[in-house]
Amino acid sequence: MDIMTIVWAAAFVIFVVLELITAPLVSIWLALGSLVTFLCAYFFGIPFGAQLAIFIVISAISLVCTLPLRKKVNSEKISTNSELDIGKNARVIEEINAELGTGRVSMNGVDWSAVSADARLVIPEGSIVVVKEIDGAKLIVTPKTEKVSSIG
Repeated sequence: MDIMTIVWAAAFVIFVVLELITAPLVSIWLALGSLVTFLCAYFFGIPFGAQLAIFIVISAISLVCTLPLRKKVNSEKISTNSELDIGKNARVIEEINAELGTGRVSMNGVDWSAVSADARLVIPEGSIVVVKEIDGAKLIVTPKTEKVSSIG
């Protein structure tokens, strides 16, 4: 067994390990390319240039065949713990006013930037609000009580 056969076998193992420890279908096509190249080098003893060409072609074909599956697998929504905060109450610690671009709430001891689900509403400091959505690090809230005024 020559050195390149060992290199292709090692590459296959490395790509399989990478596939197992990363997001799905990230290096699978490289693993398939190295496996086929290893088999061709081992059984047929082909020169390095041909091995490299086989690796590139098989990896590219594998990529094209798995790309639709990869998009489907990686597009599935991953739930986060922040979704558990939807429906919880928070206390307004800075008036929520879309016109002024202000708004902060405190929930479970954590301060959040907040906006009203109805941008026309001004929600005064001290009010209790309900979390309706989470957009990044910003809570979208609605008042729990009628202690609000309208803009304009």
